[in-house]
Amino acid sequence: MKLSNDVRETVQRRAQGACEYCRLPQEASILPHQVDHIIGRQHRGSDDVANLCLCCIHCNLKKGPNIASIDPETGILVALYHPRCHSWREHFTVAIEGTIQGLTAEGRATVQLLDMNGEDRVRLRALLLRRSRHP
Repeated sequence: MKLSNDVRETVQRRAQGACEYCRLPQEASILPHQVDHIIGRQHRGSDDVANLCLCCIHCNLKKGPNIASIDPETGILVALYHPRCHSWREHFTVAIEGTIQGLTAEGRATVQLLDMNGEDRVRLRALLLRRSRHP
């Protein structure tokens, strides 16, 4: 996807430099965060800034074109967390040890699909929390 610098800057500023899914700050990531579609083009998502989010490479690769997944608690198919429509704090919480817990079906499905609690990610998040650098 070819974006103008203005669009890229708008998305980065709106996200305050953090992945809009796992909240990893850009400065804590080795690779640059990416601007990606929330609803992919194959699902008729637009290139409008309202359908774009900033995400770390891990979340971007895990999410792919998915817009839904299975809630691990209920086994029901649910839409994934949508950064423009949902409040992060209503769907997720971060424990002191660095794990992200889904508070809703959408949150739980997103945590699982994006593998937000992979060992390395939890270790990094715990370190950032100790240094008060995780939003």
